Amino acid sequence: MRYKLAATLTAAALLLGGGMASAQTVVRIGLNDDPDSIDPALSQAFVTRLVLTTFCEKLFDITSDLKIVPRLAESYEWSPDGKQLTLKLRPNLVFHDGEPLDSEAVKYNFERNMTIEGSFRRAELEGITSIEVVDPVTLRINLAEPSAPLISILADRAGMMVSPKVAKELGADFGTKPTCAGPFKFVSRVPQGRIIFEKFPEYWDAENIHIDRVEMLAVNDPTVRLSNLQSGEFEIIERLSPTDVKRVESDSTLKLAKAPDIGYGYMQFNVGNGPRSEKMKDQRIREAIDLSLDREALVNVAFEGLYAPGGQSIAPGSYFYDESRPTPKRDVERAKQLLKEAGQENFTFEMLVRPDRDFQVPAQVMQAMMAEAGINMVINTTENVTQLEAARQGNFEAYISFWSGRVDPDGNTYNFYVCGAPNNRMGYCNEQVDELLKAARAELDPAKRKELYKQAMDIKDHDRPDLSLWHRQLFAATRANVDGFALYPDGLVRLQGVKIN
Repeated sequence: MRYKLAATLTAAALLLGGGMASAQTVVRIGLNDDPDSIDPALSQAFVTRLVLTTFCEKLFDITSDLKIVPRLAESYEWSPDGKQLTLKLRPNLVFHDGEPLDSEAVKYNFERNMTIEGSFRRAELEGITSIEVVDPVTLRINLAEPSAPLISILADRAGMMVSPKVAKELGADFGTKPTCAGPFKFVSRVPQGRIIFEKFPEYWDAENIHIDRVEMLAVNDPTVRLSNLQSGEFEIIERLSPTDVKRVESDSTLKLAKAPDIGYGYMQFNVGNGPRSEKMKDQRIREAIDLSLDREALVNVAFEGLYAPGGQSIAPGSYFYDESRPTPKRDVERAKQLLKEAGQENFTFEMLVRPDRDFQVPAQVMQAMMAEAGINMVINTTENVTQLEAARQGNFEAYISFWSGRVDPDGNTYNFYVCGAPNNRMGYCNEQVDELLKAARAELDPAKRKELYKQAMDIKDHDRPDLSLWHRQLFAATRANVDGFALYPDGLVRLQGVKIN
């Protein structure tokens, strides 16, 4: 009785309050996995990139048809020699803590990304020699040589702006209280639990934000995640499994969103990252593993034929996709011969595999294929953030994952294959590849860049430090009352223009 009375009094108070309180529009998003550090400089997981997009606005972004458009930046201009980029910011920008987002703040962000220990953005910005503040909304970036991919790099985590005041106070712990300038501001995070954001009224594009509160929760099992969407626990779920597409299409309470992927699924080998690299150092073993796989059968069995078999890190549809590079074909007898030549006719290795269905099932299919060539692949199920950390430390022999892709091919190659680059967890190092990828960065002619990438990937494909396996078709799902949601080829959830009816 006391509870009912309290509820009645509360309702009456709201009615009498004349607008003292009103219902919030809340969007609950089901994530595939839990993010790592919510710091643009220190994060490496795809899901963290998705979370950051909610509250950490970038200088630029992409459109659904892969054009780059200004966000915090209003415009930009290159010098004739391509060694100087002038950025003009939108006026009157502020961070979530009320501090101004001006040229000094942007300069600080560049320098932080380039110097903070453990930064995954350092290699992306390594061509910058200095940054000049021209006036409160104008800054000039000086480069050692032209940088064809720089604007696309600033349309990702390197272009996300954090509050200098909070970043200086918290240092490497910035991710515990991240303060940016996006449409929503961070409220709280419970480890392995909910991440909560609230609308930021002073966001420069606030008129396109129709949601008051965002809650995110990781549910690793895609089928359970979909069940939670159907029951109304979520309004949006990301990374819908291909096996669940028909279930969404047949449910009138749901909507399906899809987009072609600009990334790729891959298997990486430890070829030079610490003592566990010894097993995979022989190129013949890596080639034998490659030849044991039937990529077309793999995607048909594991992904309902909705993914495309792949053999390169640049997705079909890109100008830089190499049409002359065939998807590798299976050759079990040649694989056996290579193992014999390497003295490893009954080769055993361990592969780290994430717990979710869309990695467990393909791993099991690959395991069966390899067994036919005399290769024993042991599956070690490891949660995503743990897997990334193990890979960074070199505590692995092989692992399977995916890269969400970037508009410019530099984002799919440089950080993976250049000696010592942040995403080069394989420990791969080939000076010829380095020279070609660095030359591709500095080359502004697209046709010449394409030829440089072809040469670099020819060498890399021979060395086989990793195997490109498939290109995804991206799927997400929403409740039927969610309007304005569109899935982009990078797989990120953008809430601009989204409404709940």
